[in-house]
Amino acid sequence: MYTIKEVADMMEISEHTLRFWAKSGFFPFVKRNHNNIRIFSDDDLGWVKIVKCLRSVGTENKAIKKYIDLCIIGDSTIPERYEIIKSTKENAVKQMKDLQKQLDLLDYKEEYYQNLIKHNLTDEWNPMNNIKSEKTAV
Repeated sequence: MYTIKEVADMMEISEHTLRFWAKSGFFPFVKRNHNNIRIFSDDDLGWVKIVKCLRSVGTENKAIKKYIDLCIIGDSTIPERYEIIKSTKENAVKQMKDLQKQLDLLDYKEEYYQNLIKHNLTDEWNPMNNIKSEKTAV
Protein backbone atom coordinates (compact mmCIF):
# COMPACT_ATOMS: atom_id res chain seq x y z
CA MET A 1 0.00 0.00 0.00
CA TYR A 2 1.26 3.45 -0.91
CA THR A 3 0.56 6.99 0.26
CA ILE A 4 -0.09 9.88 -2.11
CA LYS A 5 3.49 11.05 -1.58
CA GLU A 6 4.93 7.65 -2.43
CA VAL A 7 2.78 7.35 -5.56
CA ALA A 8 3.66 10.89 -6.60
CA ASP A 9 7.35 10.08 -6.28
CA MET A 10 7.05 6.76 -8.12
CA MET A 11 4.96 8.15 -10.97
CA GLU A 12 6.65 11.56 -11.16
CA ILE A 13 3.35 13.37 -10.60
CA SER A 14 2.66 16.07 -8.06
CA GLU A 15 0.68 15.17 -4.96
CA HIS A 16 -1.71 17.98 -5.85
CA THR A 17 -2.37 16.42 -9.27
CA LEU A 18 -3.00 12.99 -7.73
CA ARG A 19 -5.46 14.49 -5.26
CA PHE A 20 -7.24 16.32 -8.07
CA TRP A 21 -7.45 13.13 -10.12
CA ALA A 22 -8.71 11.21 -7.10
CA LYS A 23 -11.42 13.83 -6.49
CA SER A 24 -12.31 13.57 -10.19
CA GLY A 25 -13.11 9.88 -9.69
CA PHE A 26 -10.15 8.55 -11.68
CA PHE A 27 -9.13 6.07 -8.98
CA PRO A 28 -12.40 4.32 -8.14
CA PHE A 29 -11.01 1.77 -5.70
CA VAL A 30 -8.54 3.82 -3.65
CA LYS A 31 -9.16 3.26 0.04
CA ARG A 32 -8.54 5.53 3.00
CA ASN A 33 -6.79 4.52 6.18
CA HIS A 34 -7.94 5.20 9.76
CA ASN A 35 -6.60 8.78 9.45
CA ASN A 36 -8.66 9.32 6.26
CA ILE A 37 -5.49 9.36 4.12
CA ARG A 38 -5.72 7.83 0.66
CA ILE A 39 -3.88 4.55 0.35
CA PHE A 40 -3.07 3.19 -3.12
CA SER A 41 -2.74 -0.53 -3.87
CA ASP A 42 -0.67 -2.04 -6.66
CA ASP A 43 -3.91 -2.30 -8.67
CA ASP A 44 -4.54 1.41 -8.11
CA LEU A 45 -1.13 2.16 -9.61
CA GLY A 46 -2.43 0.73 -12.88
CA TRP A 47 -5.20 3.33 -12.85
CA VAL A 48 -2.65 6.05 -12.14
CA LYS A 49 -0.50 4.91 -15.08
CA ILE A 50 -3.35 5.02 -17.60
CA VAL A 51 -4.63 8.36 -16.30
CA LYS A 52 -1.13 9.84 -16.51
CA CYS A 53 -0.77 8.51 -20.03
CA LEU A 54 -4.12 9.89 -21.17
CA ARG A 55 -3.53 13.28 -19.55
CA SER A 56 -0.01 13.56 -20.94
CA VAL A 57 -1.39 13.56 -24.47
CA GLY A 58 -4.11 16.08 -23.66
CA THR A 59 -7.12 13.84 -23.10
CA GLU A 60 -9.83 15.82 -21.36
CA ASN A 61 -10.86 14.81 -17.86
CA LYS A 62 -14.40 14.06 -19.03
CA ALA A 63 -13.08 11.53 -21.57
CA ILE A 64 -10.80 9.95 -18.96
CA LYS A 65 -13.72 9.58 -16.57
CA LYS A 66 -15.77 7.97 -19.34
CA TYR A 67 -12.94 5.52 -20.03
CA ILE A 68 -12.69 4.60 -16.35
CA ASP A 69 -16.45 4.21 -16.03
CA LEU A 70 -16.44 1.91 -19.07
CA CYS A 71 -13.66 -0.17 -17.49
CA ILE A 72 -15.74 -0.57 -14.34
CA ILE A 73 -18.77 -1.70 -16.36
CA GLY A 74 -16.68 -4.51 -17.78
CA ASP A 75 -15.78 -6.36 -20.94
CA SER A 76 -18.97 -5.41 -22.75
CA THR A 77 -17.38 -1.96 -23.19
CA ILE A 78 -14.16 -3.16 -24.80
CA PRO A 79 -15.10 -1.80 -28.26
CA GLU A 80 -15.82 1.65 -26.80
CA ARG A 81 -12.60 1.64 -24.80
CA TYR A 82 -10.69 0.55 -27.89
CA GLU A 83 -12.04 3.56 -29.80
CA ILE A 84 -10.98 5.91 -26.98
CA ILE A 85 -7.47 4.43 -26.93
CA LYS A 86 -7.24 4.43 -30.74
CA SER A 87 -8.30 8.08 -30.95
CA THR A 88 -5.93 9.03 -28.14
CA LYS A 89 -3.06 7.27 -29.91
CA GLU A 90 -3.83 9.10 -33.16
CA ASN A 91 -3.68 12.41 -31.25
CA ALA A 92 -0.40 11.38 -29.62
CA VAL A 93 1.15 10.50 -32.99
CA LYS A 94 0.10 13.88 -34.37
CA GLN A 95 1.61 15.60 -31.32
CA MET A 96 4.85 13.66 -31.81
CA LYS A 97 5.03 14.76 -35.44
CA ASP A 98 4.43 18.36 -34.43
CA LEU A 99 7.06 18.11 -31.70
CA GLN A 100 9.52 16.58 -34.17
CA LYS A 101 9.05 19.60 -36.44
CA GLN A 102 9.76 21.89 -33.49
CA LEU A 103 12.79 19.82 -32.52
CA ASP A 104 14.10 19.97 -36.09
CA LEU A 105 13.82 23.77 -36.02
CA LEU A 106 15.58 23.94 -32.66
CA ASP A 107 18.36 21.67 -33.98
CA TYR A 108 18.79 23.99 -36.95
CA LYS A 109 18.85 27.10 -34.75
CA GLU A 110 21.32 25.43 -32.38
CA GLU A 111 23.72 24.74 -35.25
CA TYR A 112 23.16 28.26 -36.58
CA TYR A 113 24.09 29.83 -33.23
CA GLN A 114 27.04 27.49 -32.76
CA ASN A 115 28.35 28.68 -36.13
CA LEU A 116 27.84 32.35 -35.14
CA ILE A 117 29.74 31.80 -31.91
CA LYS A 118 32.52 29.76 -33.50
CA HIS A 119 33.16 32.32 -36.25
CA ASN A 120 32.28 35.43 -34.20
CA LEU A 121 29.56 36.40 -36.68
CA THR A 122 26.63 38.79 -36.43
CA ASP A 123 23.15 37.30 -36.44
CA GLU A 124 21.79 38.61 -39.73
CA TRP A 125 18.38 37.07 -39.04
CA ASN A 126 17.89 39.09 -35.87
CA PRO A 127 15.63 42.03 -36.84
CA MET A 128 17.25 44.15 -34.13
CA ASN A 129 20.55 44.02 -35.98
CA ASN A 130 18.83 45.30 -39.12
CA ILE A 131 17.25 48.19 -37.18
CA LYS A 132 20.63 49.19 -35.82
CA SER A 133 22.10 49.09 -39.32
CA GLU A 134 19.30 51.30 -40.65
CA LYS A 135 19.79 53.87 -37.86
CA THR A 136 23.53 54.13 -38.49
CA ALA A 137 22.95 54.48 -42.24
CA VAL A 138 20.71 57.54 -41.76
